[in-house]
Amino acid sequence: MVHAHVQILGLQGNLVVCSSLVDMYGKCNDVDGARMVFNSMGCRNVVSWTAMIAGCAQNGKGYEALEVFREFSGYMTERPNHFMLASVINACASLGRLVSGKVTHGAVIRGGYELNDVVASALVDMYAKCGCFLYSEKVFRRTRNPSVIPYTAMIVGAAKYGLGKQSLKLFEEMTDRKVMPNDVTFVGILHACSHSGLVDEGLGVLSSMREKHGVMPDARHYTCVVDMLSRVGRLDEAYKLARSIRVSPNEGALLWGTLLSSSRLQGRVDIAVEASKWLIESNQQVAGAYVTLSNTYTLAGEWEKAHSLRAEMDLVGVHKEPGCSWIEIKDSIYVFYAGDLSCERRDEVISLLRELERRMMERGYVGGSTGSGTLARMSTILLNVHIN
Repeated sequence: MVHAHVQILGLQGNLVVCSSLVDMYGKCNDVDGARMVFNSMGCRNVVSWTAMIAGCAQNGKGYEALEVFREFSGYMTERPNHFMLASVINACASLGRLVSGKVTHGAVIRGGYELNDVVASALVDMYAKCGCFLYSEKVFRRTRNPSVIPYTAMIVGAAKYGLGKQSLKLFEEMTDRKVMPNDVTFVGILHACSHSGLVDEGLGVLSSMREKHGVMPDARHYTCVVDMLSRVGRLDEAYKLARSIRVSPNEGALLWGTLLSSSRLQGRVDIAVEASKWLIESNQQVAGAYVTLSNTYTLAGEWEKAHSLRAEMDLVGVHKEPGCSWIEIKDSIYVFYAGDLSCERRDEVISLLRELERRMMERGYVGGSTGSGTLARMSTILLNVHIN
């Protein structure tokens, strides 16, 4: 409606209005709409380009964000501002593009933005996601009087590496400096406690959220606690906690999905059934719920139930999307898809997988399934290379 009024009033040539429209579409998760307005602009400035780059980066379109930034660098004589650079860094983080991230860090230094909270937080997050946590620490320690944003980025970064005690130390440091934590800060702390086995500390953090810091726990925080309890074998407590929380289907998807995965790993068919039932009835992660429950039955030796569940999936037309992962080598991205047989060198890949599995088994690896075997599944994880 707003866009229609812009056209009625003849403001489609106004630079400020069109830049605002690009920003609006991006924040409303409509990147195509943002691109349509952006492409129609006869004149653009750094604000217009920033809005377009941020819209792509915020909506999981990292490649597009980097491409728009390349266009900006080629067409414009203006220097990027700190908002643009932060968005580019976020795009690099989402893609695991360490080389591109370092290049952008150079632009940050040249522009004099390294001490900016938003940029510093983006750099901390990017280096952590790209496997360079030491660089995250260096960037963070250069920040003068960091606010909650870089502190939270650092805590979340430490959590990704299972550095629970370091996350707690950072949390204590920020509260000593009278920096108020927010809801995202607590997600990072609880995640760190979960991955470090710091159960008592994690439960203490949860209880302090409302009482001491005035932050109400939500589904994200409870999901971390469910994961934390499950990892140390306290699955019944995790299940009891999950049942006690009222959440919407969208909010509960991760919580019950976490519980389902944990129950599969620990062979708790009873809890796996309840968790998958919740997900299927809520129409959340349906394919994943079916597959995980089927694998749980297989692990427990209940072959008939596993077969019946797979048949039910075919009957209702549920199909799981193949998973993928990627790695960056010398600024090239290599994407791996499960079940992809298109790789010309698949025989070499399978041979290498067999050798890796042999070495793993020599070191005591047992595998996570009693079904068709680890090798049979591993052999279908073949290369589909995408190079930029």
